[in-house]
Amino acid sequence: MSAALVLVATPIGNLGDLSPRAVAEMEKAALICCEDTRRTGRLLAHAGIDGVRLRRVDDHTETRSVDEVVGILDAGGRVVLVSDAGTPGVSDPGSRLVAAVIAAEHTVTVVPGPVAAVAALVASGHATDRFVFEGFLPRKGAERKQRLAAIAEEARTVIIYESPKRVAATMLALAEICGSERRATVARELTKLHEEFVRGTFAELAAWADPAPKGEIVVVIEGAAPPADATDHEVVSALEAELDAGASRRDASDAVAKGLGVGRRRAYELALGIPKAVAPPS
Repeated sequence: MSAALVLVATPIGNLGDLSPRAVAEMEKAALICCEDTRRTGRLLAHAGIDGVRLRRVDDHTETRSVDEVVGILDAGGRVVLVSDAGTPGVSDPGSRLVAAVIAAEHTVTVVPGPVAAVAALVASGHATDRFVFEGFLPRKGAERKQRLAAIAEEARTVIIYESPKRVAATMLALAEICGSERRATVARELTKLHEEFVRGTFAELAAWADPAPKGEIVVVIEGAAPPADATDHEVVSALEAELDAGASRRDASDAVAKGLGVGRRRAYELALGIPKAVAPPS
């Protein structure tokens, strides 16, 4: 096998989700980089793998691991990267190591498998054609407020990870900024014995989450409803204000279309119907 860094997805709960290809890659690796050597050691024992060297690669050690990994690749070996659960690099360490290996002009490949965000999405009942993954939200401060405000306006389905201790507070914050009737799904303990999907409004989910549930939490949030179309009267009023300020019909149409989120053609056709006494020449 040629030299490569292999990103291997591991089970998020059910050990039956460990693929034969994942086992094969870990068996022949010169090194397995992992978040927790004890946890990965138990996974290897389950798969009947022994004798493979493990290296801890987490937020604190990822950069320091680059030289060793690139050295193994230079020598023609294969290195496997795993996280504690799921696909490495998704809200877990790995992206910096991947970038460094690519910069060193070595191959990066992947053994796909479980991703909690995708598992929660497809079982949520919310739209799956367009979605955005927000990961863990900041715990406090201006950055948290900005992220919550972005979710409030996001038309795509939104997926976030959250601590069980904070999920109730996050649901209340989302209810306040998005409206209490917007709906979401909380996926708890995916693929495990006590897997649970709870669907409802933010207010209902906040009530469910108090007291704090146990286990890993993924929240899937329905996209924001599109804004209601402006009426012709609203568009004409906005056009008249632009025209009174000296804009041409064309410029007024562009400004109003952008400001009200309506089609430029519609705005221009309505502008043509405004009396010439009000509108300057186009």
